[in-house]
Amino acid sequence: MADCVFCRVVENGDELIIRNDEVAAFLDHRPVFAGHALIVPVIHVATLAELPPALMAPLLQMAQRLMAALHEVVGAEGTFVAINNIVSQSVPHLHLHVVPRRRKDGLRGFFWPRHPYADDDERRTMRDRLAQALQTDQRPR
Repeated sequence: MADCVFCRVVENGDELIIRNDEVAAFLDHRPVFAGHALIVPVIHVATLAELPPALMAPLLQMAQRLMAALHEVVGAEGTFVAINNIVSQSVPHLHLHVVPRRRKDGLRGFFWPRHPYADDDERRTMRDRLAQALQTDQRPR
């Protein structure tokens, strides 16, 4: 869909951490913490209710892989995984947030303070580190 920002990110490919035929992942431009990533279906799907059943497993399998990469790259002790549908969905393209967490990191409930990257170089370095960790991951793809 030409007017969808996430479809353009997927099509362009420059910002992607990883992509396969079904899903793609990239860093959130307003991260809660460094490494906060979004996983989207490659095809335009607005909400979870519209997600074809064949894409449900690939979406969650990519989340599992990304969780492992966040543990390796940023030392995440856990993750917060969430999907907004319509309300609080800033872009009308289904996206699964995968947010690295640490005990006592200050995140409470659904209040998400944002911690932006210092600059584009810091964001690109994080993207590249996560992409490298995903390349060496041995989980099913």
